[in-house]
Amino acid sequence: MAMSARAKAAKAAVDVIGPYFSRMQVVATDPEALVFAFGNPHEMALPALPAAIRTHAEPRSVDWFAYKSSERSAQEVVAAALSGELQMDFAPDDIAMTQGAFGAISLALALFADAGDEVVIPVPGWFCYAPMLHAANLVPVGAELAPVTFDLDVDAIARAITPRTRIVVVNSPANPTGRVYPPSAWRALAAVLDEASRAHGRRIWLLSDEPYRRIRFDGIAFTSPAAFYPWTVIDYSYGKVLLAPGARLGYLALSPLIPAAERDELRGALFSLGLAIGWGFPDAVMQYSVPDLEHLSLDLDELTRKRDRMYGALAGAGYEVTRPEGTFYLWGKAPGGDAQAFCDALEERGVYVMPGSLFEQPHHFRISLTATMTMIDRAIPHLIEVAAERASNE
Repeated sequence: MAMSARAKAAKAAVDVIGPYFSRMQVVATDPEALVFAFGNPHEMALPALPAAIRTHAEPRSVDWFAYKSSERSAQEVVAAALSGELQMDFAPDDIAMTQGAFGAISLALALFADAGDEVVIPVPGWFCYAPMLHAANLVPVGAELAPVTFDLDVDAIARAITPRTRIVVVNSPANPTGRVYPPSAWRALAAVLDEASRAHGRRIWLLSDEPYRRIRFDGIAFTSPAAFYPWTVIDYSYGKVLLAPGARLGYLALSPLIPAAERDELRGALFSLGLAIGWGFPDAVMQYSVPDLEHLSLDLDELTRKRDRMYGALAGAGYEVTRPEGTFYLWGKAPGGDAQAFCDALEERGVYVMPGSLFEQPHHFRISLTATMTMIDRAIPHLIEVAAERASNE
């Protein structure tokens, strides 16, 4: 046997999305293709992003490009911004700079979970949770979101927890549904995790996956579960708010409410495990750029207009779609009920959306709103016509 069992399991999980990702990369080179599959940019980058990178690529000392862990200047900027944003007292030592949210999640898994431990993940949820867990020799356990509304189903999470559960993952604003969960959900979840931790004699940690935290609509407020459950860590990626997923920059933050002794122990492990997981620290230039990038954002007003245009057109045409409260995705039920057949029909017209089967939801689809408004306007007639065709065939 050439591969380890965990490598085979991780590969099998990635193979659900991998071939689709590769095909979309090829399709995206066609200037006429209307690609709404992934949260990739379809316009030039925010000018301040390459400006910051150019500025900080110029060395100012002999060690400018030496080995870097978490740069203190980056930690300080993040801690101050996060404290103001979440109204919690984060310290620089609570912040581990990482290669995007991927790196932050890998670090969290290394901090808290041993081989064979179970990690509860949302369904539908990000399709990379399971492959990452398999690669870490951990066991993914799905907890269904509430049907129709896709609210956080705390009872479903409670049912998914076993004596082997070590981590529960939550994602708000949620990919793919666009839901933003209220404080009441976090209070209920905290009670469940406290009770389960006592019952099973081991602490269950909460990983709050927050890469879309700053991408919200209609003035909807955001509250992190870190404010309600002390044993929480937060992962974040700048790639979403900058609409630059190829610029790998993120962090893992320890909740300031973690009891002091445990918090000190975790702080002391951040560097060691960041090295051990494969030097998971961002490149030096990206860390130097943090002060320039921390408050930079894609145009949320324009994104709101895109959401309203696409949502309004599809809802008006009879689609069952969830109105996004955050993220840059729109989640809906496929006309006719078969998402793959629906997506295939759209592809024949040069329109590419993501089938829900990649999220374990074969009756739904996801549209990325990072496309241009011109692309959205061109795609809408096809979406309406395909829905009508599928309705007539039922």
